[in-house]
Amino acid sequence: MGKLIKIAAAFVAVFLLKPTVTSAQTNFYDVNTIQQIELFFSQPDWDYELDTAKAGSDSYIMASLVKINGVDYDSVGVKYKGNSSYNSSSVKNPLHLSLNEFKGQNYQGYKDVKLSNCYSDPSMIREVLAYSVLSNYMDCSKSNFAKVFINGVYVGLYSNDENVGSKFLTDRFYSSANTFFKCNPIVTPGPTTKCNLKYIVGADSSSYLNFYELKSNYGWDELVRLCDTVTNYPSSLESAMDIDRVLWMLAFNNVLINLDSYTGAFAQNYYLYRDNNSRFVPIVWDLNMAFGGFPFVGSGNTSLGSLTVANMQQLPLTIHNTDPYWPLINDINNNAQWKRMYVAHMRTILNEFFVSNTYQTLATQYQTLIDAAVQLDTNKAFTYTQFQNSLNTNTTVGSYQVPGIVTLMSARATYLQSTAEFTASAPSISGVTFSPSSPSVGDSVWITATISNATNVLTGHRADQVFKFAKESMYDDGLHHDGAAGDGVYGIGIIVTSPYLQYYVYAENANAAMFSPERAEHEFYTMNANVQVIGFQQLAINEFMAKNDGTVTDQDGEYEDWLEIYNNTSSSINLGNVYLSNNINDLLKWRFPNTTSIAANSVLAVWMDQDTTQIGLHANFKLSASGDAIYIFNAAGGIIDSLTFGPQSSDISMFRCPDGTGPFAYTLSSTYNQKNCATGIGEQVNEAIFSMYPNPASDQLNIASQKQITSVQVIDIHGARVLTSLISPANSLTLQLNQLSNGMYQVVLNNGEMIGKLVVNK
Repeated sequence: MGKLIKIAAAFVAVFLLKPTVTSAQTNFYDVNTIQQIELFFSQPDWDYELDTAKAGSDSYIMASLVKINGVDYDSVGVKYKGNSSYNSSSVKNPLHLSLNEFKGQNYQGYKDVKLSNCYSDPSMIREVLAYSVLSNYMDCSKSNFAKVFINGVYVGLYSNDENVGSKFLTDRFYSSANTFFKCNPIVTPGPTTKCNLKYIVGADSSSYLNFYELKSNYGWDELVRLCDTVTNYPSSLESAMDIDRVLWMLAFNNVLINLDSYTGAFAQNYYLYRDNNSRFVPIVWDLNMAFGGFPFVGSGNTSLGSLTVANMQQLPLTIHNTDPYWPLINDINNNAQWKRMYVAHMRTILNEFFVSNTYQTLATQYQTLIDAAVQLDTNKAFTYTQFQNSLNTNTTVGSYQVPGIVTLMSARATYLQSTAEFTASAPSISGVTFSPSSPSVGDSVWITATISNATNVLTGHRADQVFKFAKESMYDDGLHHDGAAGDGVYGIGIIVTSPYLQYYVYAENANAAMFSPERAEHEFYTMNANVQVIGFQQLAINEFMAKNDGTVTDQDGEYEDWLEIYNNTSSSINLGNVYLSNNINDLLKWRFPNTTSIAANSVLAVWMDQDTTQIGLHANFKLSASGDAIYIFNAAGGIIDSLTFGPQSSDISMFRCPDGTGPFAYTLSSTYNQKNCATGIGEQVNEAIFSMYPNPASDQLNIASQKQITSVQVIDIHGARVLTSLISPANSLTLQLNQLSNGMYQVVLNNGEMIGKLVVNK
């Protein structure tokens, strides 16, 4: 079969006139739901344009319409992606959709959609299954399945993988503007073209251009320093990289025979982000060839070794441990403690998923879920029979075999369990606890644990997840609330400096190590301090600006997003146990410093600029001008106040009047760090650009504006336009809302010049 049969542009034009139908929404990355993504191009030669762009500028081609689970988006950027998985003669190529390439829009907060075509994978589940395993041990992309249609024709089943971009970084690392690299060779991969963090002696940063892709505005010098540290100064590596995430990455690659990775021939397919603790964090990417789908391991600088299935089943734990072209693996294997930690992480992955056969249960569930979609996929690279047999049967692909997932991993588990590293007797850890049971901020707390067969015991602890874990020794000397000396109970005292204390315990002997919890540092124990809990709406979002281009500057002269909160009480409130976030699933995104307070019936402004290194109150995330959310959380995880807003215009703020309790309106005369409503002579006051009433509304909505209104759009929470109207210029109008369901909407006037929030409650 050749390229897809193109549907005439006239059909697309007619289609665009049809009303939007919005289906019930589930989470875009729910692994138990197959997403449906439909692309419509008005260009008859859309495929040729995508191929041409892929071969040249790598630019986006505009799709007239994209439907994601029934939600319409017009003017979406689309391009082909991938290296070996892309082929200009293929119907089913990997796709990258940029919803906001030509206009500001997103689906459930996601602006980029990455779709992989299950290349070289007869099981069709390798990527989703591998991410399902990895997500338990380090931050990684969410992944599930999607059926993709182009101009009404079913292209096939894809894996739908979360983009590693600004949203990913902000959600996991609470910033996105720091140094960020994609580690894939720009040139054709080969034995010497590796993204292996090897220092190039005597070379400047330009010598690294072919091996790494800079995704931030700066960072080449930082990358060169990192490579110098990895290659020449491994004793300083812990200050340059997040070692625990390095260990989890290498452990995962080895256990799952994920060789299209740093561990494989080209040392590629990972990202590096420099977090707010000045450490580079590795982020694993591109798992479609995990479970032995890429059998090339490489050796030294000159050769490329192809492994048999038997070779992969018995791949050594110490692969590349002395090869200078994998310096990061050298560093881990040459540090006795790191190597013990690495093996402990491997043992955890193996026991939890492969000795227990949990992976087989997941694999069967996933294949059952996608079975019908696979049968209908006439563009898949393998037969339906090969798909059905892919867990237990090897499949020949070109010059090598892709192993059956169970065939590989069953023997892999047996082999690893037989190695000296795995049979070594590790310490045991139990009874991890702390006292007193309800400490206050400023108190000392004692962490204790019962441990046997250990010669060294540590605890890692931190006050908040934005910080790195500090490591300190625990003692069995009778002097650290540990009972009698030598009784196997270890203790350590820590001063509580925040509403939370996050910690884990690590024990080792000369041959093996153990963590508690075993998934540390990705998982940890949490102690909650006894703190004042701020009640619902005692603090309120009072005013904010998400697109500050020329209104007010911070102390460094920069125009940044800002948020103003208001104290609705008659007493001063200490904010040391108050958090700000724009993600309902991440309560602890940014905490006010312990010494911060807000006076009674007063306002306090915070710069939402993702620059915590500056003096003053600077949150570690920004507000999106295309629409976002703001939450104020208390230390117990309760919402104090919240607001969801749509697209914002430049230099226009949303404000409340009366302060702290009134409805939100838009203003050109923002009052940064001042009350919004005049209460005395000479005080500044915000003036609304427009008003909507009643709000909440039932059957109709009245709109009044200082500026003449020429168009009105009502947009639902999924971004779909549910009401559109062009009118003769007027300063007021009435909208009939009979066709709208209960819920929250954005009212957009004059194509985005004025925007308001509407609640329909019938």
